[in-house]
Amino acid sequence: MAKEKGRKMIAQNKKARHDYLIIDTYEAGLVLTGTEVKSLRQGRASLADGFVQMDGNEAWLHNVHVPEYSQGTWTNHSARRKRKLLLHRLEIEKLESKSQETGHTIVPLALYFKDGRAKVEIALAKGKKEYDKRQTLREKQDRRETERAVSAVRRKQGA
Repeated sequence: MAKEKGRKMIAQNKKARHDYLIIDTYEAGLVLTGTEVKSLRQGRASLADGFVQMDGNEAWLHNVHVPEYSQGTWTNHSARRKRKLLLHRLEIEKLESKSQETGHTIVPLALYFKDGRAKVEIALAKGKKEYDKRQTLREKQDRRETERAVSAVRRKQGA
C-alpha cells in the first residue's frame, strides 16, 4: 500500500476561533490505540468540548470525542478518554508557563492526518469577552460588504 502524503482534515473546532483570541499555535502528535486510528480514518471525531491540560511534564488532550470503531470488538476504546500529546520538552514548558497566566487556556483547533500520522493543532488562547465577539463579527461583516461592493464595481467596469 502506498504511503499517504499531504494533510487530510478530520475535524475542526470553529467555535474555538470565535470564543478565543488565538495567541500561538502548535502541532502535536497523538498517542492513539488501533481502533481510534481506524475510527479517525473514517472521518469521525468532535473537538467541540476539547481542552489541553498540563500534568507534570506531559500534555493531555481531554474531552475530544472519537466514537468507537464500528467493527471493533471488546478491545474497542472509550470515546472520551484522555489522550497524551507528543510535544517537544521546550514547547511543553512554554505552554505550561503561559497557560498558568490569568485567562489563558490551551484548546484544540484541528485534528488531521499528516503523511499518515494523526496530528492535532493546539493553540494557546485567551478567552474573549462578549463585546470582543460582537466586534469580531462586525469586522467580518464589514469586510464581506466591502468585498461585495468592490466586486460589483469590477463587474460593471468589465461589462
